[in-house]
Amino acid sequence: MKPGTTSSACIALLRRDLLLVWRRRGDALNPLLFAIIVVALFPLALGPETTVLARIAAGTIFVAVLLAMLLSLDALFRSDLEDGSLEQLVVSPHPLALLIGCKIFIHWLTTALPLIVIAPLLAQLLQLPSQVLPVLMIALALATPLLSLIGAVCVALTVGMRRSGMLLTLLVLPLIVPALIFGAGACNAAQDGFAYSAPLLWLAAWLVLSIIIAPLAAAAALKISLS
Repeated sequence: MKPGTTSSACIALLRRDLLLVWRRRGDALNPLLFAIIVVALFPLALGPETTVLARIAAGTIFVAVLLAMLLSLDALFRSDLEDGSLEQLVVSPHPLALLIGCKIFIHWLTTALPLIVIAPLLAQLLQLPSQVLPVLMIALALATPLLSLIGAVCVALTVGMRRSGMLLTLLVLPLIVPALIFGAGACNAAQDGFAYSAPLLWLAAWLVLSIIIAPLAAAAALKISLS
């Protein structure tokens, strides 16, 4: 692969971000531990009744996963802004939207994928019926990239502000509520024996649209924030 090409730049960016995550692996574990703690508290608060836990299991897991991912969103561009590499990305001759797409992928890979992997454990804690687990996994696989993509746009808008955590939360939460509704709705429909493909298809359509639009919007927002 020739140096200086767009593909080599993307690979170098992916390698750099993975190395940074590995060096800060203690911080990377915070969303995982947060989700486990939140889900583990529900049986303690509501009691061990299987029917009650099974009814709220899907929604609780979705809320825990999405809030856990929200914890790490503020750091998506923060370290790049502090060390000056974010400005280098903006003035790079390579497409900024593609480079941002690589950073969004790393965020999903290091934050959402571990949460999806432990989702069966969270489902066991809340007594989720086994036949609903595949639907939950598919819904999480569709909803978590949406949060990374939508969150990247909101982070790009607030990256130049100090203490932007509350503003970022207010921007992101209303935008991810539909993903929560469709994802948990698909699981509840599967649990009740109804058709659940429609909510998953809506999530998939929204994901495809976000993959196209979100990196472009985040690139434009970054240029505005840094100008």
